[in-house]
Amino acid sequence: MLTAELDIKEAKIHGVLSLDELVNDFSIALKNRNYPQAPVGVLADNSSDWIALDLATQVLGIPLIPIPHFFSHEQKKYLINTSHIFTLFCEQENIFELYGFDKNSRQCHSLFLSHLEHYELQDINKGIQKITFTSGTTSKPKGVCLSSAQQWSVAKSLEHALARLKIKKHLCLLPLSVLLENVAGVYTSFLSHTEVFVFSLKEIGFKDPFNFDAAQCLSKIDEYKIESVILLPQMLHSILNVIQPNDPRIQSLKFVALGGAKTPRLLIQKAKDLGLPIYEGYGLSECSSVVSLNLPHAYKGGSVGKPLSNRKIRIAEDHEIEICMTNKVSYLGEVSDSDLWFKTGDIGHIDEEGFLFIDGRKKNLIITSYGRNISPEWPESLLMEQGLYKQVMVVGDAQPYLTALILPLTDISHESIESSIRSVNKELPNYASILNYIVLDQPFSFANRQLTENGRLKRDVIESYYQKEINTLYESSKDLTLL
Repeated sequence: MLTAELDIKEAKIHGVLSLDELVNDFSIALKNRNYPQAPVGVLADNSSDWIALDLATQVLGIPLIPIPHFFSHEQKKYLINTSHIFTLFCEQENIFELYGFDKNSRQCHSLFLSHLEHYELQDINKGIQKITFTSGTTSKPKGVCLSSAQQWSVAKSLEHALARLKIKKHLCLLPLSVLLENVAGVYTSFLSHTEVFVFSLKEIGFKDPFNFDAAQCLSKIDEYKIESVILLPQMLHSILNVIQPNDPRIQSLKFVALGGAKTPRLLIQKAKDLGLPIYEGYGLSECSSVVSLNLPHAYKGGSVGKPLSNRKIRIAEDHEIEICMTNKVSYLGEVSDSDLWFKTGDIGHIDEEGFLFIDGRKKNLIITSYGRNISPEWPESLLMEQGLYKQVMVVGDAQPYLTALILPLTDISHESIESSIRSVNKELPNYASILNYIVLDQPFSFANRQLTENGRLKRDVIESYYQKEINTLYESSKDLTLL
């Protein structure tokens, strides 16, 4: 069921006269199935119908499985099969047969729906409302099982945190299949009586999942005088390439949330200098999205803000960030063996004022041949702050020193690169110094499977792809003097 905090009749979506009636229509379509409580999948672009379907499943207590467009065909098939979807909602009728659904479909507003011809109802955890999948390095993404209450608890905390900004218009820029836009965008807006603007991804600048037209996005923001949006780091990078100081297209913005991957402090400062009210946060799907967030009245550069009011965070002895959960974290097809303190896998610290800092990923730790433990994010962030590089990744596990894989912003000389590395090394101890580098000829991207959908480095994929170059470099007798 929906949270008692939300009255659907008061929720506002731009261009929708009655969201309540829309939700009712989808509820009727769901109740008229042979298996009314069976899981529902949605493979569709952003729209008010997508949101109405989500709310209808919550009203009826039915599990919803959002299927990201940016997943591969094999990942989509795996997701559909493992989550036991009985009914699939799509925008195009020719999709159904690809995934084993009946080609004879029905239509509910802009979405078509079809059922599996042969289906065996599975035992369903009645507490599960949404199964959100995070992409892995293989064809088998991982499904996080969430209740409606978990999601709305986060939205309620965000509503409280943002109340003094009095935001009246929010534009959905991320796919609704991404939990962050669901919870921090749509649900929070509904609770705040904020009008939600939702358009197809093409209309807001996504020519395809990997090609973002920042100018088109800014035109949409300007046209509707949007006051809040959520960005990923690569989207921010594109926007900064096309705006000027105090650009009139961004004057209506009151709050720009930045999530996904860790963003260089230099990039965030550049955004602020250009007039973007940008605030970095931190979250995980296992925690129903946002955990902490910087705010205009509680901001510290380099941090990911203070924990939301519904969060308790502690730092373990090995510096791993742990979050207190009201329910154990549950993954699809797995028996939860975690306790109520969820181990995030992120390394960080909390300062004396209560701001959370992310220092790296625990599993990313590099252990050199001298037995020194190094979080690669540490030297990487220092390199990115030089302002010369678009992307950086540091390697060196079981090696005597670190090597940087770098993609310069422009054509620069090796002398300039080496000078910047020497500058960075002055801020690092000898055991964490970078003594060699490889200049890349192509960026890390989601298209080449070297980035996650949130812009995080898939380190094992990248290192495997460049293994020959890395091995050749370490086997070389060249003695660099970059200290």
